[in-house]
Amino acid sequence: MNAIPVLNLFSQPHCSGFDPSDWNILAQHWYPVARIQDVSTTPQQVQLLDVKMALYQTESGSIHLVRDICPHRGVPLTKGWVKGEEIICPYHGLHYNTQGKCTKIPAQPELTNISDRFTLTKFPVVLKYGLVWTSLFSRNESEANFPDLDTWDSAEHQSILPPFVDISGSSGRQLEGFIDVAHFAWVHHESFASRDNPIVQKYSTVRTPYGLHTEYVSDVSNYPHGLQHLAPEGFLWKRVFDVYPPFSAILTVHFPENGILKILNACCPVSHNKTRLFVPLTRNFDTTGDLQAVYDFNAQIFSEDQDMVESQKPEELPLDITMEAHFEADRSSTTYRRILAEWGLSKRYIV
Repeated sequence: MNAIPVLNLFSQPHCSGFDPSDWNILAQHWYPVARIQDVSTTPQQVQLLDVKMALYQTESGSIHLVRDICPHRGVPLTKGWVKGEEIICPYHGLHYNTQGKCTKIPAQPELTNISDRFTLTKFPVVLKYGLVWTSLFSRNESEANFPDLDTWDSAEHQSILPPFVDISGSSGRQLEGFIDVAHFAWVHHESFASRDNPIVQKYSTVRTPYGLHTEYVSDVSNYPHGLQHLAPEGFLWKRVFDVYPPFSAILTVHFPENGILKILNACCPVSHNKTRLFVPLTRNFDTTGDLQAVYDFNAQIFSEDQDMVESQKPEELPLDITMEAHFEADRSSTTYRRILAEWGLSKRYIV
């Protein structure tokens, strides 16, 4: 993780589709923007809440995030390159160090006291669960509501990081779909569930300091259809959802023989109707199994969800509970919506 002593204040991008008050609230929170393994000395553009950033690694290995714009003439820094510990703008060759300070203007090499106006807007970097996390406004990571994937660094659990998924839908809709247990039979009938078993047993949802906690027990197997025979007859599956608003949640699935699967659903709200989804997961069983099979199974499930999320109307998640109908199995969803509304986010909708 990197200390960030330099910050140029900025406001919501003019082209943003977010409600201005919603954007200001969401900008206080932390989100993943990339997998650590995808970062290199070649600057790449990532986007969070409509803010475009340049993500890069210096030759010493430190990772940095800056606004993807040179303060001199507005050229994206992702068109530039890294040399040593500095990123260089391709237009006039301005050099910027890891603090965002301009150290060299090649057209005026004698200039040593360079104005602070030639300073990049830097963002904090926290590395967790194989992901690069950041916040537009917050600088105190100790107060961040990071999800607690406590098995990620455990020797007894295998850590797996599949490719991210880009969804043309809002992060609120996606997160709510992840914690929805009533859609299993209808959306995931080709992967693990069955339309002949649609009943949702009553379950408990409670508020927590970090968000909400749900425990759901059913006979719906979590094995792919081709492996359903591995579950003992009569086995009941316990699924625990821990939601960390605004857009992260952890699903813990209790498998036979004390097996534990944990899936982190971590959304990056790229824009009001675009989401980049990261899904780190851990398991303490089949740890030498085929990773491609894990990637393929998760890709199938999230593809099934993606089709629903991208087709929902309104695109945004309504926080006014009266805007959509609800039944008892929606208790996790309605609790989640109420939490976001209590934050002061728009009652009409949220990303």
